[in-house]
Amino acid sequence: MKSQGERRIAHLDMDAFYASVELLRYPELRGLPVVIGGRSSNKPVDLPDGSREFARLRDYVGRGVVTTSTYAARQLGVFSAMGMMKAAKLAPDAFILPTDFDSYRHYSKLFKQAVIDIVPKIENRGIDEIYIDFSGHDEETHFLATRIKNAVKEATGLSCSIGVAPNKLLAKICSDLEKPDGLTILSMDDIPARIWPLNVKKVNGIGPKATERLAGLGIHTVGDLAAADPDLLQTNFGARYSAWLHKVARGIDDREISTSSEPKGISRETTFERDLHAKHDRDRLSTIFTELCTRLSDDLVRKGYVTRTVGIKIRYTDFRIVTRDVTLPSATSNADKIRRAAGECLRRVPLDEKFRLLGVRANALSKAGEQEEDGYLLQGDLFQQ
Repeated sequence: MKSQGERRIAHLDMDAFYASVELLRYPELRGLPVVIGGRSSNKPVDLPDGSREFARLRDYVGRGVVTTSTYAARQLGVFSAMGMMKAAKLAPDAFILPTDFDSYRHYSKLFKQAVIDIVPKIENRGIDEIYIDFSGHDEETHFLATRIKNAVKEATGLSCSIGVAPNKLLAKICSDLEKPDGLTILSMDDIPARIWPLNVKKVNGIGPKATERLAGLGIHTVGDLAAADPDLLQTNFGARYSAWLHKVARGIDDREISTSSEPKGISRETTFERDLHAKHDRDRLSTIFTELCTRLSDDLVRKGYVTRTVGIKIRYTDFRIVTRDVTLPSATSNADKIRRAAGECLRRVPLDEKFRLLGVRANALSKAGEQEEDGYLLQGDLFQQ
């Protein structure tokens, strides 16, 4: 393994990816607040004079969630995962466009291929971000990163931001420092000046709950965390997580680039137009539940995988999230077996409150071809009782 000083790891993040893809299609919206999400009925209407009429966020009614937003909308406080109705209060005049995942996947393939043509060793982290290992290349870092940015722009018409550092942890932080269209290069010596002043939430792996608990201990910045008493951290976070906090505050990360393209899991979920209750909306929920399991099964078959672990996800009206999973005796992609397994998970979840989101997930994936156990049966789910 190369030392931290010898490694050059880049994190490439496409700028406001979904929104930017939509702006290629609707350039008249450039520079304006635009929200991506909601229903397909929010598609623009072509007018007789050749112009287009776009839906406004103030007219949206439903329980959808913002998928992403343009930078102009973010300046108004609208961000991804926010409820659309809340977003409408913050930015009523913002335009709204439905998601088009086929287009996003198309442009994702284009930008990744443009990178691979220059630096083959990448780690796929999602539809809009990758890690790239510059370590084996002779080209100067700034020149190589700029060449990649230009190639992505030429292939897609879209901009990206790149951070280059001795490891993945720092590279991901750096790619966000100069967005959009940014390029940040960092060495270990730069950590006190560039990383320690940042809020701890900028570190990937320190979520909202941990950020809140750290703030309660008087720890707000990464520098505060680096200077914190290890015993204090261990008392409040346990041995494993506190040890990790101690390392990342100093910019230490030994993870290698993983070029494996095997997915860790596949999921399907939906946010309801109105809150639903397991008892009062049983028929509707049963239909939705079956459709999710069927679509998940179709995804597995199409991608050539089977699963050993099936799970469910529920988000209640107060945004609390509950997940449960079950391990199957043998791998499967069969929709009926997935539904029975997911139904068993439902039996372990409190369903006396209304909820706004339901999801089904397949984990512990392997390539199809393994023998399935056809006789496997579970009890029915609560939506059928």
